[in-house]
This record gives sequence, structure tokens and C-alpha cells, in this order.
Amino acid sequence: MTQTSDDSIFAAVGGHETFTRLVDVFYEHVDEDAQLIAMYPDGHELTGAKHRLQTFLEQYFGGPSTYQEQRGHPRLRMRHFDYPIDFDARDRWLRCMRAALDDVALPPLYDEMFWDYFQRAATAMVNSANPNIR
Repeated sequence: MTQTSDDSIFAAVGGHETFTRLVDVFYEHVDEDAQLIAMYPDGHELTGAKHRLQTFLEQYFGGPSTYQEQRGHPRLRMRHFDYPIDFDARDRWLRCMRAALDDVALPPLYDEMFWDYFQRAATAMVNSANPNIR
């Protein structure tokens, strides 16, 4: 595992503990959303999903490269392609992540950075038409 820089976003927001809290709160909300949790192949057993999201986010924001060492290149769109993700699913995912960000209460600059990334990434995962959008 590579070392992280003290001037990384990962370090500035509190490191591993902050990302653990973010991911735990996010998945508490996912677990309460029947439509979202139904998309998870292991259902309510979220240990693997939590680990993958946490290591990915830690690496993305300048932390250890554990995700890449364990799983290779993220290829997010490819990894999510088998799951029909429409705009409703995107919005549900974003609501859960917004709640997690609010709970973690990052300083405003970092909150904006994270939120911007999450909005762009969630939209990039959309691979199915939403019949409710006209």
C-alpha cells in the first residue's frame, strides 16, 4: 500500500476515519431505500460494497492505493454496467450520499469538492432510460 501525502485531500478531511464514517452513513441510507438496496447483489450484506467504496474514495481523494492494488483500474462505468441505473436510481444514490456528507460535515470547500465529484460520477453511471422523464 502506498503512503499518502500529508497535503492530500484525504489527509485534510481526516483520513481513514472520515471515509469510514462517510461510507457507513451512506450505506445506512442505502439499506433503508428498498429500490436501491434491491440493486445490490448481496442484498443487505454490505460489507464488501462498503470496503470497495471506501477504498475507492480514499484512493480517489489522495489516500492509499488499496483499491487499485486489490481490484485494478476502477473502470466505474464498466463495473456498474450490469445494473440498470436510471435517473431515479442516480437521484436516490445522491440523496443517500448527500445525507452522509451532511453527517460528516466537511469544511465547505471539501464538501463542495466531494459533492461535485459525486454528482458527476453518479450521472456517468446512468445506463438506462428513465420512463418518468419526458
